Amino acid sequence: MALFDLKILNSALDELQEERGISRDSVIEALATALAAAYRREYGKRGQIVRATFNPETGDVEFRQAKIVVDKSLVRTEDEGIDAEGLPSEALTKDGDHRSRFNPEQHIMLEDARRIKRDAQLDEEISFPLEMREDFGRIAAQAAKQVIMQKIREAERSSIIAEYGEREGQIVTGHVQRFERGNLYIDLGRATAILPYDEQIPGERYRQGERVRALLLRVDEGVRGTFIRLSRSHPKFLTKLFEAEVPEMANGVVEVKGIVREPGSRAKIAVHSIDEHVDPVGALVGQRGVRVAVVTSELGGEKIDVVEWSENPVEFVKEALKPAQIIAINLDENENRAMVQVAEDQQSLAIGRGGQNVRLAARLTGWKIDIRSMGGENLGGSDAQTDVKPDIESEPKLELDDDGNVRDESAFGEAKTDIAGDDDEAADTGEENLDAVAQNRDIPSEEINEETDKDSSEETSEVDVDNSNVE
Repeated sequence: MALFDLKILNSALDELQEERGISRDSVIEALATALAAAYRREYGKRGQIVRATFNPETGDVEFRQAKIVVDKSLVRTEDEGIDAEGLPSEALTKDGDHRSRFNPEQHIMLEDARRIKRDAQLDEEISFPLEMREDFGRIAAQAAKQVIMQKIREAERSSIIAEYGEREGQIVTGHVQRFERGNLYIDLGRATAILPYDEQIPGERYRQGERVRALLLRVDEGVRGTFIRLSRSHPKFLTKLFEAEVPEMANGVVEVKGIVREPGSRAKIAVHSIDEHVDPVGALVGQRGVRVAVVTSELGGEKIDVVEWSENPVEFVKEALKPAQIIAINLDENENRAMVQVAEDQQSLAIGRGGQNVRLAARLTGWKIDIRSMGGENLGGSDAQTDVKPDIESEPKLELDDDGNVRDESAFGEAKTDIAGDDDEAADTGEENLDAVAQNRDIPSEEINEETDKDSSEETSEVDVDNSNVE
């Protein structure tokens, strides 16, 4: 008599295979293991090994007991090593015998095994049929359920590792599931991946349910499950984005020789073409910058410099420092240092904001780069401070005139002299100004009224004088 409804069973097997990617054989094996555990829990004896065989076509189940073939070198009998008083003998204690004790429900001696099977060998299993049982208690059914769930989880974990393990280093697409302590959990469909905080692009903000593309960095199998680690800040993520947009890279005509990134800010990528008729830089940039614009949009506006790789270190360093125009480059191979000379109007481009351009160029080329102006002034380098400090000697010097006052020959001093003229009262002598109105201080309204009345009386007196002259 069949224990299962085959129609329902086959439907469940098909559903597990389609939705979770678990094969039918794995589920059938888990079902047989669960039936054996239920039989052993309900009707088995202590130490008994029970095997079950399930036929998915007929629904029949067969139970068998397995015994391992052993001899005296592998096990010891109950009376072996016991003295007359029933205590362990001195030989057993001294030699440290680590043989297991013989269990008739689990072991069978080699002589007895060869009576059943002539070519029986040590550690071989010999099975015996058990009585068929169809009624299992609640505890046995619960044990069978736990075994099935555990086997299905193990099969699903193996399926996920097999599927996503082959996709390591490729771009995957998912949707934001939840946030937890800065980490982002992405739903990939069959599995949930994690985008750690240090693998995210700085400044990016995500919303729940938003579509996200990232690089599948690796698949880790731990005690608590399978962890799929993603990254959007890895340099290889930029390479894979270009491969999706540039057919020449997918075909292998254009190769990526080096790539450095400061995620969310700027990146430099060095490319080389094995076909002399294909421009590697133009292939990545695209017509009117369409291809590189798509990649930049995916990275949240990150600036991308595409440079051409060269075997000549001088040319490669010159390309890596673009968009700055280089005048001359001197290489010191002993210190692995490159001294780059630029014009004064190219200083900011060569160094970059906060030294970013020269820092990325140094990482891309592998050379320590020093930027120098036309006058030989060291403006910055890849291994120095990024902020350019002003030259103290170039500051304006202060001189004294014949009266002992400081003579300011700067542009501000000349403008101040033009405004003040030769009037000593208008010139800025550095003395304290006692005028409250000039110092923009609050003064009582009574003083303002007195000054106003005084000015008006003076104007009236002047008018009277003029009128008297006219008369």
